Amino acid sequence: MLMASAIPITSYNKEIVAEVPTYIRVFSDGTVERPRETPYVSASLHDPRTGVSSKDVVVSQNPTISARLYLPNVTISNQQHQPNKLPILVYFHGGGFFFESAFSQLYHDHFNTFVSQTNCLVISVEYRLAPEHLLPAAYGDCWNALKWVASHSAKTEQAEPWLIEHGDFNRIFIGGDSAGANIVHTIAIRAGTEALPCDVKILGAILSHPYFFSSNPIGSEPVTDHELSLLSLIWNFVYPSAPGGIDNPMINPVAPGAPNLSGLACSKIIVCIAGKDILRDRGVWYFDAVKNSGWQGELQLFEENEEDHVYHIFNPESENATKLIKRFLSFLHD
Repeated sequence: MLMASAIPITSYNKEIVAEVPTYIRVFSDGTVERPRETPYVSASLHDPRTGVSSKDVVVSQNPTISARLYLPNVTISNQQHQPNKLPILVYFHGGGFFFESAFSQLYHDHFNTFVSQTNCLVISVEYRLAPEHLLPAAYGDCWNALKWVASHSAKTEQAEPWLIEHGDFNRIFIGGDSAGANIVHTIAIRAGTEALPCDVKILGAILSHPYFFSSNPIGSEPVTDHELSLLSLIWNFVYPSAPGGIDNPMINPVAPGAPNLSGLACSKIIVCIAGKDILRDRGVWYFDAVKNSGWQGELQLFEENEEDHVYHIFNPESENATKLIKRFLSFLHD
């Protein structure tokens, strides 16, 4: 597997044609640098620290979509819990739609810890990134990955054995952090109007520190140069042709013409926020919008006041990350 690293500058003549400062640079010769991306690591059977096994699978050849599957140590799990099949969590990683990976050290370490503590089967989706593949490509990839998972309910000969042997198709969840949580919202809305294979339903949705925005400032967001902020810059970088721009329904779920949030196709939702996160107020804004929409499911809000953006991804074994993972355990199994 290729290692994720910055592409070296080989010519003094090339110029930066687009960038999100410190995160990504696009050069006139087409090369792209992602200086803050973490290295790729291989999947592994029976992680020595957690006992979790992982492997990589191909979801689609055209377009290219893959995923990393995580399976808890089923022998240990069955001693601690009833030997039933496991909840299935289809997960979409963060990174502003333009960096990070389901195969990165960051997410691999997180999911080894997460899966060992939540006793669930995770499918971490490797979707295509901007600017090589501008939005809405990632949304389509993640929807197709969820359809691939749901299709295993039919138990065909070509099915992935971990899903068939260990997955409970009555307990399918979708989850993500930051941009990945934005994808969760979009997928849940789409599932309200488009059926999944085998009539599989989404039971619950996890939105951790979700990336939403709009042309109208809220909470502590600055009013001056609001549309020149980092959050606006990222959206325009990854989806420059978005109808409505920063008020496209995929980034502003309460924009005029956006699908009604009452149509979110799941039975329960948890929105997680962090007190020091630039996106904290947007998470509350989204939670309130769902609560006031007439949506009929179970809605939860979880806040960790003294933490910053995706702290549980960066420090999965910290005290506060462990507390959040325990909340996810309850959400997945209750």
